[in-house]
Amino acid sequence: MMDRRLLFFVASLCFVGSVSASAGDADPLYKSCLDECQSTGCVGENCFHHCRFSSDGASLEGPWYMQEPLYLRWKRWDCESDCRYSCMMRREKEREALGLGPVKYHGKWPFLRVLALQEPVSVALSALNLIMHFHGWLSFFILLYYKLPLRPQRRRTYYEFTGLWHIYGILAMNSWFWSTVFHCRDVDLTEKLDYSSAVALLGFSLILAVLRTFNVREEARRVMFAAPLLAFVTTHILFLNFYNLDYGWNMTVCVLMGIAQLLLWAVWAGVTHHPSRWKLWVVVFAGGLAMLLEIYDFPPYKGFVDAHALWHATTIPLTYLWWSFIRDDAEFRTLTLLKKAK
Repeated sequence: MMDRRLLFFVASLCFVGSVSASAGDADPLYKSCLDECQSTGCVGENCFHHCRFSSDGASLEGPWYMQEPLYLRWKRWDCESDCRYSCMMRREKEREALGLGPVKYHGKWPFLRVLALQEPVSVALSALNLIMHFHGWLSFFILLYYKLPLRPQRRRTYYEFTGLWHIYGILAMNSWFWSTVFHCRDVDLTEKLDYSSAVALLGFSLILAVLRTFNVREEARRVMFAAPLLAFVTTHILFLNFYNLDYGWNMTVCVLMGIAQLLLWAVWAGVTHHPSRWKLWVVVFAGGLAMLLEIYDFPPYKGFVDAHALWHATTIPLTYLWWSFIRDDAEFRTLTLLKKAK
């Protein structure tokens, strides 16, 4: 929905371009540095012993990138990663001395590592978003089952969209978990898990937006509305993972799903008499402004904070407000149904 990745993931994961040919990795000096590192295991005076020797100190046999000690492969700081990072940092120092600004390498800005974290600020902010979603979902659960009255026959909630919001909360937490992992280390597996979880959340958010704004309560009608969208999202995820991770096509799909949700919630907020519709308006407009951070990208300040990291920061308070609206909606619908029952 309009949570951190309703409109926000439309920008963050969907406005990404192809990472195969950035200005930095096309630089002849950078390429030369990589070749030297791959053949000698050194970048200047900085040498990586795991590039040239096995864990017992013997000479490597076979390709250098296949002979990493297990603990290095587990952390994913292998020879190739260390060579890329060191060559990137050396090239950036040379560019800075010439008065040139940073450029992207393999689709990403040059970030400074902290411990085993590739983008430490984005990791921390993604983790905070995960915590905010857990807090929002838990408070929603407590409100429904411990504060609001339950149906006396089956001890079930009066709120008709309870189950859907539970699924949404699980998908949101899953999406932010893989976002955290992805920013720790960008490899093929973490990229696909991050993209897939984001698309799954965005697709389910669209389904939920349709069902809530049109107040679809009957199970048969819900299936009729949800089935085509669910089939499309599932097919798209399978396409990205097993056929072609096409960034342009993924951008198109995400943008269309995001705009559809934005329009649904904006129109519904305009025509409904919901007492908390102002929260929805804030999330809609603030989310639109936050998306500008993804469109107008800029290099990381001091090697740590870029536009994407700031986007992660803006989603934290918006996530809190979004779950506040969800709780208000549950309370509003419950009280309305109780009045009708009397």
